[in-house]
Amino acid sequence: MPAKTNTKYESLTLLGKPVSRYPSSPSAKTIETFKNQYANRRYLIKFECADFTSLCPVTAQPDFAKITIEYVPGDRCIETKSLKFYLASYRNTPSFNEEIVNRILDDVVAACSPQEALVYGEFAARGGISLSAEAQYTQGVPAADNSQRTLKSSSVGAKSL
Repeated sequence: MPAKTNTKYESLTLLGKPVSRYPSSPSAKTIETFKNQYANRRYLIKFECADFTSLCPVTAQPDFAKITIEYVPGDRCIETKSLKFYLASYRNTPSFNEEIVNRILDDVVAACSPQEALVYGEFAARGGISLSAEAQYTQGVPAADNSQRTLKSSSVGAKSL
């Protein structure tokens, strides 16, 4: 017997459907969202991707990282399967680690207009040096003024929400 379709989520194109091919390049359009049923409440959503991969733009060698995305949703929430597909699209994308973290933040903000968002990338050591990068966004605050940490992240350290 086929599952009932919930009209509330009919705009989601990946969830519940067999898809075998990841997007060839990252795009905010890959990130699907649904209506936040608790938009009147301030709460934190945290995604962790421990097996993120991309390519070094100079050597074409693979880079491995743990990517953490935290956000306080506004009117929309990110659908997890579409985020998985979005992150997987970096596998063949040559970019420096710092660029990746900032681009993910920009795409999350474009997709769901959160109140706040933080993206933290902890990249595996290459040549004996490991790299971590963090980018954050606060609604209504210019990017240059977003240096004040406001979200919590166990991978980054305690922050006040």
